Amino acid sequence: MILTKLRKFIVNQQKASSWHINHVCSHRTRVILKGFISQASLRRNYSSLPVENDIKSLRSIINPPMAKIRNIGIMAHIDAGKTTTTERILYYSGYTGSLGDVDDGDTVTDFMAQERERGITIQSAAVTFDWKGCRVNLIDTPGHVDFTLEVERCLRVLDGAVAVFDASAGVEAQTLTVWRQADKHHVPRICFLNKMDKTGASFNYAIESIRKKLKTKPLLLQLPIGEAKAFKGLVDVVTMEKVIWTPVSNSDDGKQFVREPLTELNDPELLLEAKEARNALIEQVADLDDEFADLVLGEFIENFDLLPAEKLHPAIRRVTMAQRAVPVLCGSALKNKGVQPLLDAITMYLPSPDERNNEFLQWYKDDLCALAFKVLHDKQRGPLVFMRIYSGTMKPQSAVHNINGNCTERISRLLLPFADQHIEIPSLTAGNIALAVGLKQTSTGDTIVSSKASALAAARRAGRNEGKIHRKNMETGSLLLAGVEIPEPVFFCTIEPPSVAKQPELDRALNCLQREDPSLKVRLDPDSGQTVLCGMGELHIEIINDRIKREYGVETFLGPLQIAYRETILNSGHATDTLDRTLGEKRHLVTVELEVRPCAREKSEVVPVIEYAENIREELLQEFQEAIENGIRSAYLQGPLLGFPIQDVAVTLCSLTLHPGTSTTMVSACVSRCVQKGHHIGVITVDTIGFHPSASQIFQSHGLHQPQAPHQQGL
Repeated sequence: MILTKLRKFIVNQQKASSWHINHVCSHRTRVILKGFISQASLRRNYSSLPVENDIKSLRSIINPPMAKIRNIGIMAHIDAGKTTTTERILYYSGYTGSLGDVDDGDTVTDFMAQERERGITIQSAAVTFDWKGCRVNLIDTPGHVDFTLEVERCLRVLDGAVAVFDASAGVEAQTLTVWRQADKHHVPRICFLNKMDKTGASFNYAIESIRKKLKTKPLLLQLPIGEAKAFKGLVDVVTMEKVIWTPVSNSDDGKQFVREPLTELNDPELLLEAKEARNALIEQVADLDDEFADLVLGEFIENFDLLPAEKLHPAIRRVTMAQRAVPVLCGSALKNKGVQPLLDAITMYLPSPDERNNEFLQWYKDDLCALAFKVLHDKQRGPLVFMRIYSGTMKPQSAVHNINGNCTERISRLLLPFADQHIEIPSLTAGNIALAVGLKQTSTGDTIVSSKASALAAARRAGRNEGKIHRKNMETGSLLLAGVEIPEPVFFCTIEPPSVAKQPELDRALNCLQREDPSLKVRLDPDSGQTVLCGMGELHIEIINDRIKREYGVETFLGPLQIAYRETILNSGHATDTLDRTLGEKRHLVTVELEVRPCAREKSEVVPVIEYAENIREELLQEFQEAIENGIRSAYLQGPLLGFPIQDVAVTLCSLTLHPGTSTTMVSACVSRCVQKGHHIGVITVDTIGFHPSASQIFQSHGLHQPQAPHQQGL
């Protein structure tokens, strides 16, 4: 059976002559299977080859119709149950043979040693499975704020998302962060109220929390039957059915459940509650969708009960994709309840790739256009680049052009990701997520096209000149896919090897880790010559240090952890300064008057906003503008309070008086000194997005009070 299926596939494709199944079991164990050797399962039972009664066919893995593809992410606050939900999804879709548990350390997507020891997700992991004829590419993302970049770069390439909530806690701090990230990338969402079996779980509280804190409209598609220990199932409000999970043969894996219509005989109170919820849902959707409103007002105005579910499903889908509201479902992933209806909702309400608005694709037509959104480093295969394909077809052994890096590279192999396992494939079409091997220079956020000629052709279609295709030219922005926004580091400390001989090994490890994680920055202190490690938080730096020891075999020593504070001003201030120096026989005299003021921006930046008063002569600006701006920027590198960079400030040059022959260096020095005077007048304060335990000592030593709440924006 296997041989017959595989032979037919090879004849149809006329491209693939052999298949390589690579199963990564741990950091040290690797089993390579070729030909028709059955897969060795050392850790989990994955069905990676087509066998009898298997859900997944080899043909559907590679190139399903775009309308049948769903690229989704699982996002939430830490410990809301993302990884457990993902594990249940993989089990019910037939891709794992047993239920993994976070506490047991045997889940599919948490395969790093650090993830299993701590029971948290550290890096995003992609898995691919089929559900009722749809191909789903799912990415499980971390919930800890230190790894927020993983959420950011995954949401950038996804078409939809599932936001998981702890039903006893509702909207939590990191929930707000990931929700804003999804808003920024215009990603439609579904809400899943998890842990309905937990003590203190409250469906109504969680719904009200979503409505008030997230400022969105929840569409109640389900109602729970019982809460906390009494939770046993749910009501499908759309179809008016009761869904009850029943254990069979002492097995409570959640595969068996019963759907039965709600009637007055079995539960009159639940029926009345469900009817009220359905009527409210119909009215809510009608308010948000004109097409559905016309249908309701025309045929079903007298009795909403006659409205069939087949008419309500498309309307909910349109409202969800337009992001006017979010469907809400409930369940308990740990107790194996509510996951199958969640999978149905994913395929039913979240968009396919061809339903997302990507105007730039018209310039590339059928040529390859893809975005590299993540890089992993494998010791045997080198860099593994995760690609979202937006148009065209990607094939192994083909050359591709990196527009950002203005370089051409060759893809040696093309893989389909299954967490820490990968299946080699002969090609992949638009709408899918692939793993490319052989790209040595590609980084996170790079746009990949088939060739430089293809980029030039796209430029012509976009009305651009060929000569403007260059990395440093802003005109290229119309040809580039929007990249991934990298947050600035918050914490930093020194890192040293045990001996000078180990320094090259440490440098290599840090280079690999920086490419994997762009939020990790490494710099050399010019004064001490020490290597400084900069990260998003204490846990982030701790994980990086642990990975250096385990994966690269280098023992390291970390210095005291410090915080990358920023300074700013609270009030506006005017300042005037005069610099009078005689060097040799030449007199340098300059007088500067300027104003500094707070400048509120969407994103905090260290670079100041520089403006000029109308009375400043144009000829003066032409000669001294560069010197003026250099002086202002140099003054902002070190604030007068603690010596940290100054951010969110605007400077207006009010007047500039010069003695003939004054040098640009003197002008720059005078402007810098005048800016520092303005800072003292404007009253400097300190801002940060996190506090170290010793931070209070720093503030007390300068006679300051530590802020009570950290700033929530990036530095």
